[in-house]
Parts: sequence; structure tokens; C-alpha cells
Amino acid sequence: MKKILLMLSLSVYGTVQATEPTFTHTAPNFDVPTIGGGVGIIDKQKEHQIGEKVYREVRLHYPVLNDPWLEDQFMFVFTRLLSQTQLGKPVGLIVIKDPQINAFAVPGGLFAINSGMVTAAKNMDEVASVMGHEIAHVAQRHFSRSQEKFKGQGLLAMAGILAGIALASKSNGDVGGAVMMGTQAALLDRQLSYSRDQEREADRIGMQFMYGAGYNPQAMADFFETMNRSTRMVSFLPDFWLTHPLTSERMSEARLRANQLPAIAFSNQQQNFEVIKWYTAVITEQASEQQLLSLAKQKNYASYLALAKYYLKKGDYADAQANLNLAKQIDSNHSLLNLIQTDIYLDQNKLDQAFASINPQQKIAPENRALSLKLAEVLVRQKQTQAATNLLNRLVKNNARDVVAWQLLQQAADADSNHPMRTVNVLRYRAEAEYWSGDEIAGIKSLLHAQRLAKGNQMMLAKIDQRLEKMQAERELKI
Repeated sequence: MKKILLMLSLSVYGTVQATEPTFTHTAPNFDVPTIGGGVGIIDKQKEHQIGEKVYREVRLHYPVLNDPWLEDQFMFVFTRLLSQTQLGKPVGLIVIKDPQINAFAVPGGLFAINSGMVTAAKNMDEVASVMGHEIAHVAQRHFSRSQEKFKGQGLLAMAGILAGIALASKSNGDVGGAVMMGTQAALLDRQLSYSRDQEREADRIGMQFMYGAGYNPQAMADFFETMNRSTRMVSFLPDFWLTHPLTSERMSEARLRANQLPAIAFSNQQQNFEVIKWYTAVITEQASEQQLLSLAKQKNYASYLALAKYYLKKGDYADAQANLNLAKQIDSNHSLLNLIQTDIYLDQNKLDQAFASINPQQKIAPENRALSLKLAEVLVRQKQTQAATNLLNRLVKNNARDVVAWQLLQQAADADSNHPMRTVNVLRYRAEAEYWSGDEIAGIKSLLHAQRLAKGNQMMLAKIDQRLEKMQAERELKI
């Protein structure tokens, strides 16, 4: 069966965690319909190109949270759900700093969630219900089936429309509104309006996916009720995108369907979910000091970590360390605790202590992206540029869209003052960081500058030429 295409959708849901719980239930075999019938208008290569194009547009125009630890918590759940499907590896997952409850997916494998979705959820099972619903839209090719009705339209126009939506999310929406006006807006309205049957199908199959992955299906019905009670409006999409109406029929069907499945307990990792939730609230300015102090009176682990981060952001290192010490008395091995501890040392330029804090943890879990990035940051600060570069090159090899890793590579190259290709490498890495942050023109200009400086090194020049050609082609992509 061919890999299914990713569509653009709109949802409204919850949060995630990364520590994998142990589930004891056995998932039943579900009858998930298979959608076949040829390649369709969007082939796999084009869908990936669309996904990467929109990934860059979203990063350029939306207030994206560049927090590797938080991204990894969501990616864990997303990957677990994807294991229930025949879909391929996604382009990426982005967390947007926005208090509104919302999430969306786009053609090619990009999934984005609002921070408000995290703070509104009660447990990780609720976020799994959001992702399950979105993945079901993808798996059933709801977007592609609509798209095939309009074969004369170019898909890159959709990326342009998405850019317009991003622009419209800013305080001055004139530019974005202009992008979406006229035939493009009308086309989008027709293509992305999910039918009532498709919504119900996504609810049903999404619940099957989340149950198969070990999440409580009651959470979907629970979060539907949370959405229904919420008076907040979706913040950055025009009215014609609100094509996922939450009807009383959908709510009652979700509860009935969940009741028919074998019972399963909610995740037993609630403490870690609370860590994610309150950490998100702090880094997005959704939590006050008074709220956190009140929670801390209950000797709450999540509140201690959240307060440590809160005071760290304010530069109050004594209070940050005091709360972190309280958290250590409960659990000293949490990855976020070690990341915050390292940042407390780094902010005070205590580089040896920072290295001693992060290095053992990264050695225990070398596959942990957040720990590896933090170790690389420490190594750069210590002028151990080659060790940092080796570590970071492994990360970008695994994910060429890792903006944080490219930024650290740029810093490492700049700190390596004796390297004969220092300036060229700084420009190369800066180009990648700019490009994947959505500033395609700046990225190409940086690479052109590197190209001019590398004229005497044929091997380096060939590498730059190849990458430059690909960047320019992707920027001018016509589909």
C-alpha cells in the first residue's frame, strides 16, 4: 500500500509527554479502510517538497518555540501514533507560542500545535486524541481526495496561501489578506472543507489509532467537552478554515465509541505531563509567579521545575537553584532538571560545572536530542569546537531541518579561529539556519558569499555548489 498523503487540517486539543509508560492492554484488530486508487495528483516526492516549503513558511511567520526538549515530548507521542499507520516519517513538528487551542497539519508531513493546546489538556491521552484525529485525516487521504477534484491547480499556490495565513496572523493582516483574496481563497475554501462524514471518519479512526498506541480513548470525548466549554476562538485562521465544527453529535458519538472499547487506564505518567504543562506555561508567559508558588506549597515536582525555569528567565539564579534543589529531592534524574541546571551554570559562565552537569546525562542517553544540543552548547562555550562539531553533525545528518543544531554549528565554526575555512563554514552553517528558519533569500545570499570565498578549495566549492543549486530550485519550486 502506498504511503498516504498529508493534508491540511484544523483541530483543537491538548498536550504531551516523552517518558514512555508501560501499557498492559492488548489492542484489538480494527477495520481501518484502505484508500487506494493510483498515485493521484500529489506524488510522494512532491508532498515532501510541499511539506518542507510550508515548514519554512511557518517558521518564518509564526512565533515558533525553539525548545528542543518540548519539541521532543510531542514528537514522542506523534511517532507512537504514526506507528499504528503506514505513513512515513514526517517533515517535522513545530510548537507555536499561542494561547489559543489549536493544531494543524499540512501536505508533506508537518504537524504544528499551539502552546495553548498544551496548557488546556489534562493528560497526555488528550493530546493523543488530537494527533490521532489529524493522522486519521492524513491516512484516509481526505486532503488528497479533495485535491484530485482540482487537477488544474498548482500545489505551490497552497504554500503561498499558507504563507498568507501566517502573515494574516500578525497584527497587521493586510499582506496576508491580499495573498488569500480572490480565486486562491475560493479554491482553498473548496479544497479544505472537510465533509461531515470525513470528520466523523477521522474521529473514529483517530480513536482507533490512539487506542492501538496505548492511550485512553475516553480522552477524545473528554477533550471534546473541554473544547465545547472553551469560549476562546482560534486566533490565526480565517473563518472559512473553521471546517471542523464540534457538534453535539460528534461529542456523543465519541463517548459512545470510547465506551465500546475495552477499558484502559489513563497514562500513569501524570507527573511528567504536569512538568510539560507547567514548563510550557512558564516559557510562554502563561503562568504567574503566584500560581507557581501556590502549586509549590503542595510539594509539587512540576511546580519546582517550573519555578526554577521562571527564576532562571528572570536572572534570579539563587531562587532558581533553590527550587531546583527541592526538585532534586524528589527526582534528580529528569532530563529537564539537568537541562535547567546546566543553563543556570551557563548563564553564570560556570562552564566546568555546566559540563559536569550535562555530560554524564548525555552519555547515558546519547539519542536524546535536547541533551545532545545542550552538551554541544557547553562544548562551544568551552572552545571544544571539534567535539561540538562532531556531535552536531550527527544531529543534522539525522534531521537536516534542525535549526538549533545549525545555529550551534555556526557558533562552533566562529569559535574555531585557527580553521582555514572558518569564515566559509560560518557562512555555510548560517545559510542553513536562515534557510530552515524560513528566510530563504538570506540563506541563499549567505551561501553565495561562502561560494565566493571557497574558490581555492575545489572540494568545498563542489559541496557548496550542490547545496546552492538545491536551495535555489526549492525556492523557485513550481508544482
